Amino acid sequence: MAKEKACKHCKLIYHEASCPSCGKSDTSDNFKGKVEIVNPENSELAKQLKINKKGTYAIKL
Repeated sequence: MAKEKACKHCKLIYHEASCPSCGKSDTSDNFKGKVEIVNPENSELAKQLKINKKGTYAIKL
């Protein structure tokens, strides 16, 4: 299994070659903390982190 990496632009954590959310390939495998966003429309945390799609995101890169 491929190592988790986080997109430096949107902070989505993924395993593919490029970010499935924004399409960028600029990544970091050194990140701290994860947050799972399930319902971004009703999540205060998602609003504070400026996240508008479901997924697992890095808290700090």
